[in-house]
Amino acid sequence: MQKLSEEAPLLVAQTGPLDGQRWVIRKKLYVGREPTCDIVIPKRQVSRRHAVIIPTSNGVIVEDLDSKNGSHINGKRVQTSISMQDGDTLQIGLIQQFLFLSSDATLPLDSSDFEIHPQEDHLLRLEKRSRRVWIGTQEILPPLSVSQFTLLELLYEHQGRVVSRKELIICVWGEEQALMVSDQALDALVRRLRERLRESKSNHAFIVTVRGHGLRLDNPLIE
Repeated sequence: MQKLSEEAPLLVAQTGPLDGQRWVIRKKLYVGREPTCDIVIPKRQVSRRHAVIIPTSNGVIVEDLDSKNGSHINGKRVQTSISMQDGDTLQIGLIQQFLFLSSDATLPLDSSDFEIHPQEDHLLRLEKRSRRVWIGTQEILPPLSVSQFTLLELLYEHQGRVVSRKELIICVWGEEQALMVSDQALDALVRRLRERLRESKSNHAFIVTVRGHGLRLDNPLIE
């Protein structure tokens, strides 16, 4: 697989108005509503200069610029500054979510050249590091949310077998929160994931409900 000539950390927009866009972090990046910012989020929930992302010799840090609605890393509000780790999610003003990929996780942006899980000959394929999903040659854009991808990845790694609802809930929400998650919450997540997969040109129903047991991924071979 070809690599970028100079690897650098990567910021990938997920849920929000910038869905699917990517920024290589080689310099200080200002995030905000002002057109002069490096990453412009034109929503009132975002402050004019909301946050700044700074590459340093010790990694990438995020500083909140005293924004009204705050910046959050993995759900925790950034009070002053915080260092980002590979796979962290950055939420700006509760309107735009980003996925952070460290330099050793940086992938080429050409969708024709990517790392995938072993099932290369199946219709649906995914790449764990960048949380990218393809159906055939079509990438699902904007990217799936973190919870949608986590659910799909568990089914993908066990494709062909039924995964219980309990396993799915624990995987997505964690053991501590699992007891508080309702069946309706899981059903809503599955419904939205199915809708996202139907956005592709394929008419295949990938996620199969096995009543009384759980869910199974039906991922056919490419003919």
